[in-house]
Amino acid sequence: MNREEILAFLNKNQVCHLATIDGNQPRVRAMMMYRADGDGILFHTARMKDLSKQIEANPLVEVCFNNMKNGVQVRISGSAEFIDDQRLKEEIVTARSFLKPWVDERGYEMLGVFRHLISALFPNVLQQYGPWRQTLSPRST
Repeated sequence: MNREEILAFLNKNQVCHLATIDGNQPRVRAMMMYRADGDGILFHTARMKDLSKQIEANPLVEVCFNNMKNGVQVRISGSAEFIDDQRLKEEIVTARSFLKPWVDERGYEMLGVFRHLISALFPNVLQQYGPWRQTLSPRST
């Protein structure tokens, strides 16, 4: 899989697991990303959640996307940065109407949008002969 194929895979398989660090303890949760493109992967969360605090304290994250039917798993390491973009927040709330009541009650300030900056991709095709890896930057696993 090349980078464009990986981005297409992510956009088709938007549910993933995102790992952060809370002090010295790893934390993993299921997420649904908003969009993946050449600039990274966009996510949203409520600013008051632990996820926001963990990213602010340590922006290093890893995310794992799976399509078990096709035997494909993609892990992506990098750092996350919060984006203060009102137009993007409005776009997300329009696309994900379940957010609208929260925003109506608490305002757009409650919505945290962050971009996962891709530093390394680890696609695995789960076949009889094992996984293969493409790394965009050096990293040990």
